[in-house]
Amino acid sequence: MQLKAVLFDLDNTLMDRDHTFRSFASQLVRECLVPMDETRRDALVAEMIERDQDGYRPKEGFFQELIEELPWRNKTTLEELKAYYDRHYMSHAKAMDHAEETLQACCGKGLRLGIITNGYSHLQHGKIDLLNLRRFFDAIIVSGDVEIRKPDPRIYALAMERLGSLPEETVIVGDHPRNDIWGAAQAGMRGIWLRRKHEWDETLEGGKPWRTISELNEIPALLEQYDQEPCGTEKD
Repeated sequence: MQLKAVLFDLDNTLMDRDHTFRSFASQLVRECLVPMDETRRDALVAEMIERDQDGYRPKEGFFQELIEELPWRNKTTLEELKAYYDRHYMSHAKAMDHAEETLQACCGKGLRLGIITNGYSHLQHGKIDLLNLRRFFDAIIVSGDVEIRKPDPRIYALAMERLGSLPEETVIVGDHPRNDIWGAAQAGMRGIWLRRKHEWDETLEGGKPWRTISELNEIPALLEQYDQEPCGTEKD
């Protein structure tokens, strides 16, 4: 079956969330915490990154923990910290290296493109627009819009329905082993795993990546191989 559509995750796939969060955390430490030397500032930024767990923690619990643990200049509240995050976080957003050229190459192959991402509707759509990515996509599925989250197989099925493609005509690109690669495999799709922070979870069965990459610009050449190999073929 010939490839017809490519789905992309957003955070740490098309948007460099590592850069975005580190830069935001650095601003918060400089502006909102007690004065300190650079070594202590760097240590607190690293602590915030660890506590954040790559964005997979619920925000309210994460923010409350920061309120209780960080040395604030002035005591803050949950509402104030949420508002600070909403004002400043996306000003640090950066597209992943090679994102635009890779999307252009996929469009040049006549492929239909989609985004499938977990998160609050306003935040995820804001990221897409700030990075000027919306123009590349035929379908954008945000969990906050549809009340379904990866790796629920229904969200992949919805994305394919909107793209007009079958599972065997669709490939997904993402960094999260369970949410992007394993979950999509349960819906019949092949996955291209972009290796970032997450190690492969060996307890996941029946959903290993079709290909594993380190940079997005490896994708166009891989897509040429899609209809030449049987599903389930894994290569690094």
